[in-house]
Amino acid sequence: MERGSSSETLDQAGKQKGGQKLGSMLPQIEPFIPKRDHNPNELRSWAKRTGFVSTFSGETTATIGDRDGTDKDHSGGFHLGKGRDQRGGSSPKIEIDPILGRTRANRGFEIEPASGSGAGAGQRLPRDESDGDLGLRNGTSRGENKKRRIGVEPVLMPADDERKVNLTGNGNGNGTVNGDGHQVPVVTPAAEPKKEDSKNEEEVGIDVPPDDEEPTPGGWRRSSQLKCGLRDNPGFVPLIYYGLQHYLSLAGSIIFVPLVIVPAMGGNDKDTATVISTMLLVTGITTILQSYFGTRLPLVQGSSFVFLAPALVIINSQEYRNLTEHKFRHIMRELQGAIIVGSIFQSILGFSGLMSLILRFINPVVVAPTIAAVGLSFFSYGFPQAGSCVEISIPQILLVLIFTLYLRGISISGHRIFRIYAVPLSVLIIWAYAFFLTAGGAYSYKGCSPDIPSSNIIVDACRKHAYTMKHCRTDVSNAWTTAAWVRIPYPLQWGVPIFHLRTSIIMIIVSLVASVDSVGTYHFTSLLVNSKPPTPGIVSRGIGLEGFCSVLAGLWGSGTGSTTLTENVHTINTTKMASRRALELGAAFLIFLSFIGKVGAILASMPQALAASVLCFMWALTVSLGLSTLQYSQSASFRNMTIVGVSLFLGLSIPAYFQQYQQDTSLILPSYFIPYAAASNGPVHTGSSQLDFAFNALLSMSMVVTLLVAFVLDNTVPGSRPERGVYIWSRAQEMETDPSFLADYSLPRRNCFRRVPDVLGT
Repeated sequence: MERGSSSETLDQAGKQKGGQKLGSMLPQIEPFIPKRDHNPNELRSWAKRTGFVSTFSGETTATIGDRDGTDKDHSGGFHLGKGRDQRGGSSPKIEIDPILGRTRANRGFEIEPASGSGAGAGQRLPRDESDGDLGLRNGTSRGENKKRRIGVEPVLMPADDERKVNLTGNGNGNGTVNGDGHQVPVVTPAAEPKKEDSKNEEEVGIDVPPDDEEPTPGGWRRSSQLKCGLRDNPGFVPLIYYGLQHYLSLAGSIIFVPLVIVPAMGGNDKDTATVISTMLLVTGITTILQSYFGTRLPLVQGSSFVFLAPALVIINSQEYRNLTEHKFRHIMRELQGAIIVGSIFQSILGFSGLMSLILRFINPVVVAPTIAAVGLSFFSYGFPQAGSCVEISIPQILLVLIFTLYLRGISISGHRIFRIYAVPLSVLIIWAYAFFLTAGGAYSYKGCSPDIPSSNIIVDACRKHAYTMKHCRTDVSNAWTTAAWVRIPYPLQWGVPIFHLRTSIIMIIVSLVASVDSVGTYHFTSLLVNSKPPTPGIVSRGIGLEGFCSVLAGLWGSGTGSTTLTENVHTINTTKMASRRALELGAAFLIFLSFIGKVGAILASMPQALAASVLCFMWALTVSLGLSTLQYSQSASFRNMTIVGVSLFLGLSIPAYFQQYQQDTSLILPSYFIPYAAASNGPVHTGSSQLDFAFNALLSMSMVVTLLVAFVLDNTVPGSRPERGVYIWSRAQEMETDPSFLADYSLPRRNCFRRVPDVLGT
């Protein structure tokens, strides 16, 4: 925005209602001229003390003189503030965007008075809705302990309407500043075209909140685009609708993992249906626990893709390849033992407070490539499995892309159906299409029966088509006929877990990867739905409870751990629904569905090619969500680009090196399982078979290597805090002074865990 010179602006604003000019009111001060003894490092020390940083390196946007209360911006804008630090003193404050950490251009300045007494405290001029600029807005305190603030921002108004602003908040209308006794009028900047501002705010989304948003004491803004906020209660019927909507949009992440691991473990259709029902039960229970006793953010807990890669590594180990009798149960018990041990470690990490110390080393440059590597870990499984039936998989991939990209803006009765329900809607359409192909005889071959196992087929012509019939036909599954109508999953339903050192080591390291994934999801989600990010103690509490939830998943035998789904960020941003109560009602509905055995049977009868094609989109979405975390750092920085690029490249190349030490595996396993079979034949030889298996398995997984490389480089390569995009977490003291923050994150009042140590974030 082009502005006039500083002198011209003051001349225009100097006239008061009484006919006095600003020059007569400020005889001893030269406006906009900083003192020569001003120390430019004061801003840096203030930013370090308050935690606010700018993403612009080598560029100064404001010069602050906190000794005389004057402020000068060489661009003509005002950025002046007063706020209370923890010691009760006052310190300057700059308006900074809460999402990206950048200074907000042309927002004027806000003042947080030392005392909120007086008639004029907390009052602001009305907004000029025509151009989006802010005046002095009326604000009310949300609680007795909440500090009031007066925002003085440039407004567009006639000269006769110019008003004097009381900077002290005493409400006496004399506009005097404590310590100097001078008045400062509202500055009237030049007008700016409206279209560019509205366009930028529309594109950025939550990064530039609407102007009618009331800022919170810490400078963070609550997103007003949400249909249902964190603590909103729109009614029982809307809550049910929002809850089902949320879980339907996450259907690909909740139910498709069992369709991958159970057939690989040698399980039949009935086993697949049982594992899906167990997954629904565990997802419902753990989501409710996290909603009440964890971070209390609207995050669904479920079978994360983080645990899928280590599960496939254990499943395809050499000692399990030749098992014929009870292969599924034996491998499931092995997975249960490993998950329980790794989850106990994660619980200790969170509840002991160690996670609060590790948080300072976890930044967007570490989180972004790690989450991206989780999705890239399955590139060798995705389309090779989906390509077994291209007439189903290609239409599925194209249809879900059309819904999410080309039709995302279409609204039906106020709801963006195609964007929210892209996965379940496309699955239903292609599933019906596959049913008609099967009924029409597209996969019927003369003299061949899909009910005969491929190992028992004698005719060569039928053996050639057995793979196609198994992956494409919709009637090959007998889950519907074998599953019971009512079946309640129970702990240890597969037997007593088996504990081995090698698998336990794998899951312990994987739990660290899951914790890093969850930290990024916590921060991103809090900015979508809350005024401020959680405190390190609350993050530790959430990580500890995730470990406890994974212990439950291991006891019930879901095949994977239960952790925060990364896709929650996409779902909340798409559905604009962030109500805890809606998630709790949806979780209760999942628990109810888990008791109906036929529900799991229907989902288990989905063709494998269709499931693999949906997972191709889900894994790609995971990659994009991971890389989007770089928005909190300077993504154009050569340092960050190098770290992310090297981490991802080595995360794919080093596992490929370990995967080449298995010459005989290609004759036994399908091609899409070969990358997960390197644990038994890797190049690491320590003299201990248990350690050899663990190290070869860990170094053959992309997400582990990527996390290791990114963690070391980001914490050893020099870089400023703005460049690295260091996460800004709230402070524990804010829970005592901010009632809204306390209501968002504190534990429920009526429970035995109300008074817990500070390390748990209360």
